[in-house]
Amino acid sequence: MARWEPGARERLVLAAVDLFTEQGYDATTVTQIAERAGVTKSTFFRHFPDKRELLVAGQDALSRLLAEGITEAPAGASPLQAVAAGLERASSMMGPMNRELGPRLKAAVAASAELQERDVLKQVGLATAMTEALAARGVPGPTAQLAGELGALAFKHGYARWSEADTESGLASYALAALDELRAASASLG
Repeated sequence: MARWEPGARERLVLAAVDLFTEQGYDATTVTQIAERAGVTKSTFFRHFPDKRELLVAGQDALSRLLAEGITEAPAGASPLQAVAAGLERASSMMGPMNRELGPRLKAAVAASAELQERDVLKQVGLATAMTEALAARGVPGPTAQLAGELGALAFKHGYARWSEADTESGLASYALAALDELRAASASLG
């Protein structure tokens, strides 16, 4: 096994998602994932504590980019304008592999209650990162929390649409369109 080849982390994620889709999450072992990725089991554990964590590979970086975008938004930006800046910044880290992974990941999550739970926790983590960044800008608590939740939902919806689209547009345009739709929907609540 060529454990010295670059891209082991990415190969592990792709192998896991494929195996989760093919045979189910519960039936997939760490050994199978490592073998499919062409690495050793110890290499797997250098990158991930367990197979469940494969689902949130990159979450810390994504949360950091969302928060950085919000922090660096212009001083006069509204909370949702700051969230839009965060979505644009985070979208910059999403490339072709992320796009390709979307539909496969969606299928794997849909087939496993444990992965659905982990996906919800990921959403909470993204919303929390945005809420904290907004609060640091002086946005009041309930407003920061609502804007953070809308941002996390916009990212989720934008990512789903982007990963299924046939165009070459980047994720940012899909995430920002989803944020605009959510803003309009929240205004219609009365």
